[in-house]
Amino acid sequence: MRKLGLLGTAMGLAAVLAGLLGATGVAAPPSTAMRGVWIASVANTDWPSRQGLSAEQQKSEYRAMLDQAVANRMNAVFVQVRPTADAFWPSPLEPWSHWLTGQQGRDPGYDPMRFLVDEAHQRGLAFHAWFNPYRVSMTDDPNSLFPTHPARVHPEWTFSYGGKLYYDPGVPQVRRFVSDAIMDAVSRYDVDGVHLDDYFYPYPVDGQRIPDERTFAAHGKGFDNIDDWRRDNVNDLIAGLDERVHAVRPRTEFGVSPFGIWRNTSSDPAGSDTKGMESYSSIFADTRRWVREGWVDYIAPQVYWQFGHPAADYAKVVPWWSRTVEGTDVKLYIGQAAYKVGQPNWTDAAELTKHLTFNAGQPNVEGDIYFSAKSLNTVAKEAMAQVIQDHYTP
Repeated sequence: MRKLGLLGTAMGLAAVLAGLLGATGVAAPPSTAMRGVWIASVANTDWPSRQGLSAEQQKSEYRAMLDQAVANRMNAVFVQVRPTADAFWPSPLEPWSHWLTGQQGRDPGYDPMRFLVDEAHQRGLAFHAWFNPYRVSMTDDPNSLFPTHPARVHPEWTFSYGGKLYYDPGVPQVRRFVSDAIMDAVSRYDVDGVHLDDYFYPYPVDGQRIPDERTFAAHGKGFDNIDDWRRDNVNDLIAGLDERVHAVRPRTEFGVSPFGIWRNTSSDPAGSDTKGMESYSSIFADTRRWVREGWVDYIAPQVYWQFGHPAADYAKVVPWWSRTVEGTDVKLYIGQAAYKVGQPNWTDAAELTKHLTFNAGQPNVEGDIYFSAKSLNTVAKEAMAQVIQDHYTP
């Protein structure tokens, strides 16, 4: 049952839901392929557009964003509801997010999560709740956090790295707490998916080491290598969440959107023909194993490179992922870098539509997710119109 998912059901009921619940937008079109868009809240990237908007302003912005998603013939939204160890719902474990109100812990005056889910469903859009597991703050000052924030109450759970504050994935209580915080939302709201992004251990910063040697000494029994231990910590979170999500909501999908390269062939013959940073050794995310073990229902690698990229050619990365999911029950969606349209080396307005044309020839690619919502109405507006014309028009 767990592999069935709700996307097909949600799309099949789109017109009914829109009629019964009175959505202001047109219902999303039926489609068995994923057509998703990320709606990022950290740093007010997409929604809300800035901190401190009134509840009605926030609602108006989100409705417009969903209506645009429907106009773009999307059928799913991936909305970031826990960007920095905070909450877009009345969580008993973590404070209200300051990305909503401008002040961490301040009640926005309504239940954003309830609103976010309901408005998506009214338009026939599947709703995937997007959680960032370990990032606590975009600064490394714990005193900037709400006084009762768990990271202030338990400073031994955290470390500072690259000017930011993180929960330490090597602390067992941290992994359990992060899982509990996510499951509080999952148990309360009718989400179609539970989604993690690519941030596990922090991305490397030149000249800095992750300060977790003491954690390794305390909790690394059985491991001679700190890197293997770190990967095991991340594996523990992924496998544990997979089990807990499906115990509570058997038909809800659990998935991750990892960095696009697992390992290069220079490091492992099973790796991709690439020369870029590896999630396996840089952020200790053994993404290929997650697929092979069936710990995720879908994988949505961020293949944020163009055709012919010297380190990570789109034409080489996507087939590698297609081969990786071969013979498993894991769905493969491709993360598309809509935000890069118009940047140097991404000047071809047809790059995105060419990606989807290429994907059609890959036997295991089951759709795409675009980063991010604002881009589809700005820098990638024309590129998306071409995608719609070439691939999303009946």
